[in-house]
Amino acid sequence: MILIIGEKPSVARAISHAVGANESKNGYNVGNDFVVSWCLGHLVGLALPDEYNNGWDKQWNFSQLPMIPESWQFKISQGTKKQFEILKKLMSDERITAIICATDADREGECIFRYVYKMAECKKPVMRLWVSSLEESAINKALNEMKPMSEYDNLFKAGFSRAKADWLVGMNFSRLFSCRYGETMNIGRVQSPTLAMIVRRDKEISGFQKKKFFTCDIDCGSFVLSSDRIDEEEKADYLVKTCESSQVRIISVTRETRTEKAPPLYDLTTLQKDTNRFFGYTAQQTLDYTQSLYEGKLCTYPRTDSNFLPDDMAETVKEITRIIDHCLGFDLSHTPNISAVINNNKVTGHHAIIPTRIIADKDISSLPEGERNILSLIAQRLVCACADEFRYESVKITGECKGEKFYAKGKTVVQTGWKKYLKFKAEEKKEETLPEIAEGETFDGKPEKTVHFTSPPKSYTEGTLLSAMENAGLGTPATRASIIESLVKNGYAEKKQKSIKAVEKGVKLIESLPDDIRSEKLTSEWEKKLKHIENGEFSDNEFMNEIGKFITQMCEKYSEKVVVENAVGKCPECNGDVIKGKYGFYCKDKCGMTIGKVYGITLDEQQVKSLLSGNPCYYSYKGKRIKILSENEEITYNGRTLKRWKTTKE
Repeated sequence: MILIIGEKPSVARAISHAVGANESKNGYNVGNDFVVSWCLGHLVGLALPDEYNNGWDKQWNFSQLPMIPESWQFKISQGTKKQFEILKKLMSDERITAIICATDADREGECIFRYVYKMAECKKPVMRLWVSSLEESAINKALNEMKPMSEYDNLFKAGFSRAKADWLVGMNFSRLFSCRYGETMNIGRVQSPTLAMIVRRDKEISGFQKKKFFTCDIDCGSFVLSSDRIDEEEKADYLVKTCESSQVRIISVTRETRTEKAPPLYDLTTLQKDTNRFFGYTAQQTLDYTQSLYEGKLCTYPRTDSNFLPDDMAETVKEITRIIDHCLGFDLSHTPNISAVINNNKVTGHHAIIPTRIIADKDISSLPEGERNILSLIAQRLVCACADEFRYESVKITGECKGEKFYAKGKTVVQTGWKKYLKFKAEEKKEETLPEIAEGETFDGKPEKTVHFTSPPKSYTEGTLLSAMENAGLGTPATRASIIESLVKNGYAEKKQKSIKAVEKGVKLIESLPDDIRSEKLTSEWEKKLKHIENGEFSDNEFMNEIGKFITQMCEKYSEKVVVENAVGKCPECNGDVIKGKYGFYCKDKCGMTIGKVYGITLDEQQVKSLLSGNPCYYSYKGKRIKILSENEEITYNGRTLKRWKTTKE
C-alpha cells in the first residue's frame, strides 16, 4: 500500500477522491491500495530555548546569549499530537511500502512533511506530489509526473534555513534587547524591518510641512493652459497681470498614439494589493479566502510569485476563458490572446493564480462574499490579460503669452481593449479631451492665479505596505500577510480605517534597535540567499554560519543594560526634562508646563518631540487641519496659574 500525506483534511479529501481512497477511517482514508492522511498544518516545529536543557531557561539574562543550537531539536505540537501519532503509526505500518508527500508545494509545505518524517523516524522511500490545482485531472497528471523526495532537497534546505534564521534572530534579539532595556520586546527577522518602514513613513507625515505654490491658468474657452509651478506669489501675480488683455498663441501641438498593455496574471502579492484597494480586505483575509477557493478546487494554488502559465496549459486556458465568459458574463468580443500569459521561463515553483474548470459546475452566487469577490477578480484578470491593448492618443498643447509658456494635456481613447472588461477598477485621474487646435492659432484668454499646496506622503495601507515589502525584498508572498498581522497582534501597529500605522510601543521598539536589525537591506540580502539556496546556487551551511556570526557579534556588542531616561525633550519654559506621565506630558522640574489633550485629541510622543524641537505638528480633527505650535500661554486651573503649549487652528 502507498501512504499519501496532505497538508490539510480538505486537500486530502480531494486526493482521496482522485485515487479512489473513499473509505473513511479515524484520521485517514483508505481504498484502491492507497491510504491518504493529513498533517493539520504544523504538527512538528522547532523546540523553544528552554526545551534544550542547557541553561537557556525561561528567566532571560545576558549570560544565556548567544543561543545557537549545535543540533536542532524538534517538538510535537500538543494541540495536534493525536494526528501525529496516527501518521507515525501509518508510516511504521509494514503494509505501507512507500510514501507520497502531498503537502503544499512550497518551502513551508516541504518542511511540514519532513519534520514529521524525521520525528516519526521513518526510512521508507518518498515521492513528491507537486500540484498547483486540486482538480482531479491535475492531481492525476501530477501523480504520473512525481519525482523522488531527494529532488526537492534544496527546497527543504531553504525552508529549514529560513526557520532556523527566524529562530536565531527572534529568540536571541528578543532576549538581548529585552534585557538591555528592561522591558519585553518582540523582535523578528522580517517583522522589525517592516515595522521600521511604517515608523519612517509615519514620521515623514507628522514632520511634513505643507508648502504653498501657484500656477497662472489661462482660460481659452474650450480648454485651459497652465504655467509651470511658481513658488513666489508675487511672481504669479505679476504673470497674471502681464497676461491680462493679451492673446495666447499656440506654438506647438503634439499628438502621440500610446498603448497600455493589460496587467499580467495575479501572483499572491498583487492579488492582495488589489483586494485591499477594491474591497478593503487585509492581506491575511485575501490569503484565507483564496486558500478556501483553492481547497474548493475553484482556483489554482495561491502562494505563488509568478504571473505566467507554463506552455502545456495553453489549451486549458482557452477552455477556462470560455467558461469564465459563459459563467460571469464578460461578453467577450475578441479572440483571447493566450500567448500573452504563457511563458515557461517566468514560471517558478507555481504558476499564476487563475480559476479552474470547476467554476462551470458551481453556483458562484452561493459562495461567501469574500470568496465570490476574489474569484470574480481573478477571472477578470485572466480575461483582461488575454485581451487587446488599450490605445489612446495623447495630446499636448503649448501656448505662449508675453514670452512665457503655458501647457494643456489631454487624451482621446482610440481602442478600449482590455479596459472594456473591468468590473472592478481603480479610480483614474480624468484627462479632458482637447479640441482640434492647430499651431499658430491665437486665443483671447482670461488669466487667473490658482493656489496649490504640496501634499504629505500617504499612510501605508496594507496594499501599499505589501508593495513596499516586495520592493524591499522583505518576506515572500506566503509570509507577508502573517508578518503584518503579527505587528498588530504584538501591539506595535494598528489598523485605522484603511491605513496601518505604528503605535507608540512600535516607535519605541524601532528607536531602540540598531540599524543592522531594523534595516530592510540586511534582511533583503538574506531573502536573496534563501532563494539561491532553493536554486542550488548557495550553501545552506554557509548561510547559517553567516547568521550565527551576526548573532554573536550583536550579542557581544549590546549585552549591557541601559537605563532609559524617558524624557522626550526640554521644557520651553524652564529647560527642564519633559516626561510622560499618567495624564500626558509634563515638565519634570515642576514649573507647571503640561499638555494633555488638544481639541480632545491626545498627542503622541512623536508629536510632542516635534513641538519641543521647535517644529509645529499637524493632525486632522473633524475635517479641520489643526496646527500645534510650541508657544506658551497661561491658563488658570484651580486657582493656580499654569503654562502650556499654545494651539492654533489652520
